[in-house]
Amino acid sequence: MNKKFLIFVRNFFMAKILVTGGCGYIGSHTIVDLIEHGYDVISVDNNSRSNPTILKGVELITSRKVKNYKVDLCNFDDTFAIFQENEDIIGIIHFAAYKSVGESVENPLLYFENNLTSLVNLLKCVQEFQIPHFVFSSSCTVYGNTTEMPVTENTAPKPAESPYGYTKQMSEQIISEFAKSSGTHCILLRYFNPAGAHPSAVIGEMPMGKPQNLVPAITQTAIGRIPRMMVFGTDYPTRDGSCIRDYIHVCDLANAHTLSLKYLQEEKNNGLCEVFNLGTGTGVTVLEAINAFEKTSSVKLNYEIGPHRPGDIVAIYANNDKAKNQLGWQPRFSLEDIMATAWKWEIRLKADETVFNSQAGELN
Repeated sequence: MNKKFLIFVRNFFMAKILVTGGCGYIGSHTIVDLIEHGYDVISVDNNSRSNPTILKGVELITSRKVKNYKVDLCNFDDTFAIFQENEDIIGIIHFAAYKSVGESVENPLLYFENNLTSLVNLLKCVQEFQIPHFVFSSSCTVYGNTTEMPVTENTAPKPAESPYGYTKQMSEQIISEFAKSSGTHCILLRYFNPAGAHPSAVIGEMPMGKPQNLVPAITQTAIGRIPRMMVFGTDYPTRDGSCIRDYIHVCDLANAHTLSLKYLQEEKNNGLCEVFNLGTGTGVTVLEAINAFEKTSSVKLNYEIGPHRPGDIVAIYANNDKAKNQLGWQPRFSLEDIMATAWKWEIRLKADETVFNSQAGELN
């Protein structure tokens, strides 16, 4: 079949999107947004670091059951088989990767092998099956310990502060070179700090083990799962000594992926590979985030000050003008919304756990 005709048919009659890491935090929220905007979605997630029950929450919100292929993308044959079964895929949103900065410092080879092998295998399938659109989950860690604030897409990257950050830098380079040779249109979305949960409290962040991100650490401490939270350093050169980050609501982030796909489908892109920052444009310190949670929830947080954490950068927040102007994207949720929805989700998890334990006790 003629390639241009195939792409036309896929775009306008069979809008199926493959979401890798669809059982993860950002992946599941993006699936909801995609479905709400008329896309057919399938997921691939080996559930090594995610909970497959999250797709039941997606179904409750959207009334659509999403098929997940429990496949490790580092296995090429199993990955290839997904595309053989779904030749009508028009686009891929690639989330599946390990993402803990601390763990990557302790075990860099694990991160290089998993994050890069899975990407290369996926791109081989994109090339073989002529998938026209590819959206990549990148990170503001690609900028390194930059002193330019706010960062724009043209800010020169500095050396990454962790192996995780290096895998994002390398992945962007791989995708950029791939786009030149294959003709696939790609978008690299550089996230700042995703947080919060779906307003329904049906899906949210489910860290496996001790949370590595600030907001789930806050809510787990407040609910009593963690006895005390650690603030990693208050002697940084910032307004209160703690690190500065740009916290963006996960639903705003999810919507940017849908808009990115539409942008590519409507052929609005400038070149084969484009980069967009996804942040609110406002820097918030760790202590300010804690204060926002305490005000929103009326819960006093138990925390202590500790030493710097390896791999952390001092401060970073976004200039998001490009995403606003070209994608038509606009963050809708505030820092208070982030804290309120994250807390509502944490309370829901606790309630579900209480019911489960009660039912288990009755059975015993």
